[in-house]
Amino acid sequence: QVQLAESGGGSVQAGGSLRLSCAASGRTFSILSMGWFRQAPGKEREFLAAIRWSDDYIYYADSVKGRFFISRDNAKTTVYLQINSLKPEDTAVYYCAAHPTPVVRLGVASSYAYWGQGTQVTVSS
Repeated sequence: QVQLAESGGGSVQAGGSLRLSCAASGRTFSILSMGWFRQAPGKEREFLAAIRWSDDYIYYADSVKGRFFISRDNAKTTVYLQINSLKPEDTAVYYCAAHPTPVVRLGVASSYAYWGQGTQVTVSS
C-alpha cells in the first residue's frame, strides 16, 4: 500500500503564494505517476498538474498554466505544487494522487489508485 500526506495549505491573502507538498510512504518504489487536484465547495474535483516519473513528463491543466508549477524530489518521494498569484477562487481542498503505472490520462481522477486526505487552501480578498 501507499500512503500520501499533503501539507503546506493555509489561509493567505490574494496575490500571495503557497507551496504545497505531497509526501508518499509505504510501497513507494513503484510509484510512476503523481498529480494534484482540488475541490471547492459545490464543485467537481478539478485536475491541476501531474508528473509522470518514468519519462519525466509534466502536464498542466490549461486553466493554471503560468501560475501553478509542479516539481518533484525523487529522493524523498515528494511532489510539490507551487501556487503563485493566489486568487479567492483558488480556495479549495487540494489533493495529491499517485499511481504505480505510467498513467496516460493524467488529468482524469479515476486514473489514480492512491489519494491523500487533502490540505485546505483559503484565499481572502
